[in-house]
Amino acid sequence: MSRSGESDSDRINVAIDGPAGAGKSTVARKVAEKLGYIYVDTGAMYRAVTLAANRLGIEPHESDRLKKLVESIHIRLKPVVDGQIVLLNEEDVTNAIRTREVTLRVSQVASHEAVRMKLVDMQRELASLKGIVMDGRDIGTQVLPQAELKIFLIASVQIRALRRYQELKENERIPLQQLEQEIADRDRSDEQREISPLSCAKDAIVLDSSELTIDQVVALILDLSRTKMAEAK
Repeated sequence: MSRSGESDSDRINVAIDGPAGAGKSTVARKVAEKLGYIYVDTGAMYRAVTLAANRLGIEPHESDRLKKLVESIHIRLKPVVDGQIVLLNEEDVTNAIRTREVTLRVSQVASHEAVRMKLVDMQRELASLKGIVMDGRDIGTQVLPQAELKIFLIASVQIRALRRYQELKENERIPLQQLEQEIADRDRSDEQREISPLSCAKDAIVLDSSELTIDQVVALILDLSRTKMAEAK
């Protein structure tokens, strides 16, 4: 049965890539909701692996231990009314994966081939029936290269840092300049890693969200999605 009331042939997969803090998760979640599709937050999956590694004292450079870890844990994304819950071995870690300790290490953990291979297999399986909106850093280039619509969402480092700053609780806030540096470092790490680096697919549409609201970005992607759906009929 179709998840959106459409026939299987009408549904498409939407890949949304871009650097940290560009608004991918919020946009992807809203687009999926409007289309009646399933939202898959791949970043949350890598954060769950990182959280598990942190809890066990596994350092990002310990490839063998990370490989054993990712083969032994179970990650599940459970849709709920206002988004999704991230379950690690059936424990709700939706909030725990958003700490700074996880944020500062997730790029290093995600760079390991064994980690990416395991999670990419899971992501492709989720998308096999179509009707998926998936966001990350290599969805259009590596995970779902056949996605009918590919978006590469960008924003300036300064705008992304300000957004992150505003998201942090008052007692968790660090200097804005430090956040800018961390985001710039994360960009460099994501772009230079050997396994599935952050890059824009040749057939992706680049959207700069620096001067746009979330709702404006969502509206643009919905228009593009409907055009692709019409082409798929």
